Amino acid sequence: MSGKVFFSVSMSLDGYIAPESPEELMGKQWMELQAWVFPLRYMRERLQLGEGGEEGRDNDLLRATFERTGAQVMGKHMFDAGEHAWPETPPFRSPVFVVTQEVRDPWERQGGTTFHFVNDGIRSALEQAREAAGDRDIRISGGGETILSYLNAGLVDEFHLALSPVLFGAGVRLFEGIDAGSIALEQIGSESSPRATHLTYRVRPRD
Repeated sequence: MSGKVFFSVSMSLDGYIAPESPEELMGKQWMELQAWVFPLRYMRERLQLGEGGEEGRDNDLLRATFERTGAQVMGKHMFDAGEHAWPETPPFRSPVFVVTQEVRDPWERQGGTTFHFVNDGIRSALEQAREAAGDRDIRISGGGETILSYLNAGLVDEFHLALSPVLFGAGVRLFEGIDAGSIALEQIGSESSPRATHLTYRVRPRD
């Protein structure tokens, strides 16, 4: 049996998941958005930043997200932004299928991450990710345009939002252009920590 399709992102309180310009990724505003992630022991281990780090519920949720994921899908904009920023051992540690118009051979990195470049659309990328993931779940890693495409196509089973206590004012809004008339949500999880509020939703077609 194939796994679920999900996404998990940090979001500002006014609904943004990234700055307007890709050049601003890893800047001050983006780092504030991700402030709940980087102190965690699991992320420090994942990024090979050394020993130590915080444990607790945030750490458990982050670990669970990575451990359930057997393959990932991302858009070309996210790949372009991260290609030169990710370390030699990227944090994905699974096959990653990049939806793009670029024709390119697979790019193998250390730690089990191989980027595969898919030129025939989001459904093809998802099917290849399903095959690679086996019975584990498929994560739509981003960016916002790619997540929206999968949501509007009815291909997402559930999602997790980590609401950070920051305001962006402008940027990449997660649900900009959502087909709200065809999507219904069921909240299946809600918990908070001093750093973030975690919300989990099941997605189904609207009656």
